[in-house]
Amino acid sequence: MIPFLNLQQQTDEIRLELDEAYHRFMDSGVYVLGPEVDLFESAYATYCEAKFCVGVGNGLDALHLALRSLDIGPGDEVIVPSNTYIATWLAVTQVGAKIVPVEPNPSTYNICPDAIAAAVTKRTKAILPVNLYGQPVDYDPIMEIAADVGAKVVVDNAQAQGARYKGKSVGGLADIECHSFYPSKNLGAYGEAGAITTNDSSIADRIRLLRNYGSKIRYHNEECGYNSRLDTLQASFLRVKIKYLDLWNDRRRQIAKTYLAAFSNLVIGNAQLKLPFVPAWAEPVWHLFVVRHESRDNLQRQLTAAGIGTLIHYPVPIHQSQAYPQFRNHNLPLATELAATVLSLPVGPQMNELEVAKVIQTLTEVIQLS
Repeated sequence: MIPFLNLQQQTDEIRLELDEAYHRFMDSGVYVLGPEVDLFESAYATYCEAKFCVGVGNGLDALHLALRSLDIGPGDEVIVPSNTYIATWLAVTQVGAKIVPVEPNPSTYNICPDAIAAAVTKRTKAILPVNLYGQPVDYDPIMEIAADVGAKVVVDNAQAQGARYKGKSVGGLADIECHSFYPSKNLGAYGEAGAITTNDSSIADRIRLLRNYGSKIRYHNEECGYNSRLDTLQASFLRVKIKYLDLWNDRRRQIAKTYLAAFSNLVIGNAQLKLPFVPAWAEPVWHLFVVRHESRDNLQRQLTAAGIGTLIHYPVPIHQSQAYPQFRNHNLPLATELAATVLSLPVGPQMNELEVAKVIQTLTEVIQLS
């Protein structure tokens, strides 16, 4: 059995350092915020080539507090991708702004700049792209569109820690970038954790305030804030893991390169297996390796029967979910089509060459028998 992602193997690879981090945390006597959080924030800001990092409770809180820090609320519009995880939309709902979904680029599945330009109105206060599946969006035209209308760009970077755009690290390119360290991410904690990065000191200061009950000094509350501080133990673990992130991302890249070469001409029935497309300016980190096929469900069943773990990201498009009935009749055909055809293959950095070869062999055999 080849699991979709083996987090236990990742832990085993660095267990001694994780144990040291745990004991350092326990012996410190500081269990909320403190030096461990400060040191991780500094390390992650440097890694992202950003001036500031503020650790928060999770990725959704990062998005929510980012929008709050910009004073976005009722009457404002926020442009979001139609094809993403629901957290991207939920953050807009939490601040009371209007969600404006637009379709992705059909090649990359990331939000399309031309579609953004067509959706902008005088009420647009933010554009919220997602670096989906570990591949950066096309930042330059998105930043230009936002500048033309006086909007801010808040990037959901939950899936792309370490990716680069035109040679520059994502995390420091937009007005605010939001990060999730959910355990399955490329840089994952051992529980919930998140952060925002920015080059704007006033935004960083505001989010530090908002994450801590609206308070800089204990019992002196400047506004109604939240309890969304990065857990100090998780910061200790993340300080260990960030040292290995480039190595793990390189392993993912090698697996993806092997898949792309092996699957380049596979045809199932009358349709070719559609592989990921990477623009010349993008250096993805392959959080997910997503293929597409019209008979996706049958393909997944056969791979599961053969012991190959796969997942579907995401089987229900947000506009057709029960959470957003007001969007049920929106015409978002590409998001709908992607939900019915995408399949994520295992691409975890702890996979060995035999496991990669087994995935290739199994998928090839399944296709030949179809």
